[in-house]
Amino acid sequence: MEEQQFVFGRMSSISKFIYEAIPSYDIAGYVLFITIFLLSVLVYKLGFAKKLRFAQNVVIYVFLFLGCLMLTFLAFFLPVVEGLIVAALILIIYKIRLRLEKKQSSTT
Repeated sequence: MEEQQFVFGRMSSISKFIYEAIPSYDIAGYVLFITIFLLSVLVYKLGFAKKLRFAQNVVIYVFLFLGCLMLTFLAFFLPVVEGLIVAALILIIYKIRLRLEKKQSSTT
């Protein structure tokens, strides 16, 4: 039990919350991975995605999936999820401002 407290004490906040809220460690790991993958997809779509052919999109998402496996291991002790949330929020704000500026320029 003391070792468990030692590991939980060093985890990043969202990872720690996921592992404390979900009773099974296996399921908590999958939830953390899915969270990281979905946030990575959101950041990719908001900031970097271009219209590509289907096969090219499949390759990109496969490599994104593999990269998220590594990010999941890093997320135990580094604020990976928190960084992805901040990146997504910044890109959402950017897209909203871009849309508003386009709307204003088209009306004038």
